[in-house]
Amino acid sequence: MPDQRRPHVLIISSDQQRYDAAGCYGNEHIRTPVLDELASDGVLFENAYAQSPMCAPSRASLMTGMYPQNHGLWANGVQLADEHRLLSRVLADAGYDCGLVGKFHLGAAAGGRTEERVDDGFRVFEWAHDPTHTSPQNRYQQWLAEKHPEVYAEYRSTVGDRPWDSEAGNKARGALFLDTITPEAHYSTWVAEKAVEFIEDPDRPDAQPLFLVANFFDPHHPFGAPAAYRDLYEPATLPTPVGSVEELSSKPSPQLGYSRTSYAGTAPGFQDYSPEEIQGLVADYYAMVTQVDDQTGRILAALRERGIAEDTLVVFTSDHGEMLGDHAMVLKGPMMYDCAVKVPLIARWPGHLPAGRRVGSPVQTVDVTSTVLAATGTRVALPRAQGQDLAEVARGVDGAGRDWALVVYRDSNFPQDPPIHTTALRVGDHKIVLWHGRPALAGRLEGELYDLAADPDELVNLWDDAGSADLRRALTERLLETLVAVEDRSNPRVAAW
Repeated sequence: MPDQRRPHVLIISSDQQRYDAAGCYGNEHIRTPVLDELASDGVLFENAYAQSPMCAPSRASLMTGMYPQNHGLWANGVQLADEHRLLSRVLADAGYDCGLVGKFHLGAAAGGRTEERVDDGFRVFEWAHDPTHTSPQNRYQQWLAEKHPEVYAEYRSTVGDRPWDSEAGNKARGALFLDTITPEAHYSTWVAEKAVEFIEDPDRPDAQPLFLVANFFDPHHPFGAPAAYRDLYEPATLPTPVGSVEELSSKPSPQLGYSRTSYAGTAPGFQDYSPEEIQGLVADYYAMVTQVDDQTGRILAALRERGIAEDTLVVFTSDHGEMLGDHAMVLKGPMMYDCAVKVPLIARWPGHLPAGRRVGSPVQTVDVTSTVLAATGTRVALPRAQGQDLAEVARGVDGAGRDWALVVYRDSNFPQDPPIHTTALRVGDHKIVLWHGRPALAGRLEGELYDLAADPDELVNLWDDAGSADLRRALTERLLETLVAVEDRSNPRVAAW
C-alpha cells in the first residue's frame, strides 16, 4: 500500500515543444534520453492537448485548472484577474514551499515590461520571460552578468544602443546571440541551476514538501542552439515537413496568409524560407529540445541526490506545439493541427503511477492541475478546477478518462484585423475545427474535419466532403454541447431565487 505522505511536486515545462519532439513519442531522429527514461519509469500520455495554441492562455489554464474562456486570460498580453487562485497559492497555503524558475507569462511582458505578479504563493520567484527580455527584473541576465561577465559584456556589445524589446525573438529570422552561446551560460542551464538550488535549499525543513515549477524557454523561436547541440543534427537526414502550400487550397482561407507571414505579418513566414533553410530550422529545433532534455536530467538528478525522487510527483509537459514547416507554416497562431496543440505529457510518481504505461485517451492541460490537487489532498481548495485526476486515468479506474479534448483560440496572438477565433474538439479518432464567421472572418463559417485514424497528418480536410456531412453535423453538435458543459458554474446557488 503506498504511503499517504504528501508528495513533493515538480512541474517541468518546455515552451513550444510539439508532442512528437521526443524519442519516447516515436521520433527516431531526436535525442531525448532523459525524457525517454522518465517515460519508462512513469506514464506517457499519447494524446495530451494544450488548452490553447498560445503561451499565456495555456499557462493560465495550468495554474488555475480552468479553460481559457473561464479564467479570462484569452490572449497573450492579457493580465490574469485577481479573482483566480493559482495552484501555487493553494499549495503554499497547505504548507508547501513553492518556487518558480524561468518564464511565467500570466500577464503582459511585451516592450520590456516586468510581468505583474499576482498572489502566486511562490517564496522563490526567479523570473525571466525570455533571455533577451529587457526588464530590470530579468533574473537570467542578472545571473549571466554575475556568473559569466565576459559573455554578458559581449551580449551588451551586440545590442548597443538599439531598442531590444521582448519581441526581438518573434521578429528574428535567425538565432539571436543568447541562443547560441556556450551551454554553460545558456538560459536553459540557468533554469536548471536555479531549480537545483531550490531543491537542495538547506534551510527548508526536511518535513516540508516542495512545489517547483521550472519553465524553460526552448524550443521557442528564434531557432538556434549552442554548437555542441546543433552539431548533433544534420538537416538533410531529418524528416521533411508534411503538407504543402497547395494543400491549403482546401483549408480555411486565413491559413494561406499564415503561410506567407507569421504573427499577423510581424514575423517571417514559411514562404520566406527555402526548403534547405526549413530543414535547418528543424535541426535547430531538435538541438534546442536536446539541450532542454540534458538540463531536465540535472533537475531530476537533484531529486535523487536529495533522496526525495521516490516521494516526488514529476510532470513534464509544454504549453503548446510548433508548426515547424508542417502544412506550409511555421511558429504558431490560430492553427489547431496536432503539431501546434498536442504536447508531450509524462508523469512519474513511484508507487502511485504505473511505470511504463502509455495512455491513448485524450487528456488536457487542466488535468495536470487536478492531478496535483488530488495528489496533495488540496482539491477542495480550488473548487473551480475543471480537470480530471490523471492518476486515476492511468490506473484505469472505472469512470475515469474521457474521449474528448477542447482547444480554443480567441485572437490570442498578435491581433488580427478582423480578429480570428478558432475552436477545436478532438473526439475519439476525429477532430473538428471551427474558424468562426462574423465577426471573426466577416464571412461564412469555415472549418476543418479530420479522420485521424486514416489521416494522422491532417492533410485531407473533410469539411466540405458530402460523404462526411453527417459526421460534421454530429461533431458540430458535440462541440456545442462541450462548450456548454465546460462553462464555469462553480459560483454556488444559495436559494431557489
